[in-house]
Amino acid sequence: MENLTQHAVTRMQQRGIKAQTVEMLFHCGAKEHDHRGATILYFDKRSRQRLSHQYGAEQLKKIERQLDAYAVIADNGAVVSVGHRTKRINRN
Repeated sequence: MENLTQHAVTRMQQRGIKAQTVEMLFHCGAKEHDHRGATILYFDKRSRQRLSHQYGAEQLKKIERQLDAYAVIADNGAVVSVGHRTKRINRN
């Protein structure tokens, strides 16, 4: 991925999130605006089904531990930060 900020790269290393997971978030992840100018990508039930259809159940099983990952995308398209969800995404 070429549009990662240094902060996002550091967070990926610290939190054990693979670049492949971030790419899958871009392709299949659900989007929610954070009302601060950024977008949050995450895996919900529908996006997990899309992952299963697109990549297969075997690939989904390999990254099962990373399905709680999220990515914060700035309005210019750069990945600002990544992490693991511990709370629900606010959908207001």
